[in-house]
Amino acid sequence: MPRSPFENQLCSAAQALSEIGEWWTLLILREAFFGTQRFTDFQARLGIARNILTARLNKLVATGILTRQTAPGRGNPRLYRLTAKGRDTLPVFIALAQWGDCWINEGKAPIRILEVATGQEIDRLRICARDGRPLAARDMRIVPGPGADPEIRRRFGGADAAAGPLHAASSFFKS
Repeated sequence: MPRSPFENQLCSAAQALSEIGEWWTLLILREAFFGTQRFTDFQARLGIARNILTARLNKLVATGILTRQTAPGRGNPRLYRLTAKGRDTLPVFIALAQWGDCWINEGKAPIRILEVATGQEIDRLRICARDGRPLAARDMRIVPGPGADPEIRRRFGGADAAAGPLHAASSFFKS
């Protein structure tokens, strides 16, 4: 497997992009959420070349996002199923779809996602405080986490940034 261009970046977003950030990979995940499991069905629904699909499925299996199981039938078919790690990408898919519905499709969503129990469309994803209040970027700041290296600590406020004043470089908005 080729090296990731992000492997030397201590950034969870960059590391996540190295596993799921390629556009065919995101579309394969979309199809997996839609119930697609067989190679031939992924290929037919996506219009993707066999070699590219094979490479992306192999990577998703290698990174623990999908499992590969033998299926009954001729030709040694395989089933690809989401793992817990794969299912945890659902908010990423929903956020991208909702962003596309709003900013690209001008509010005319090609699909709707409904809650099974009520039949109601799900709410737009948002970032919330622990008490449920919605937060905007201006309401948040970045501080070093437990995996921070010295550079991250310098950039985002030292060892105890949570207790200190808001550092300009650590806010999402600089206003």
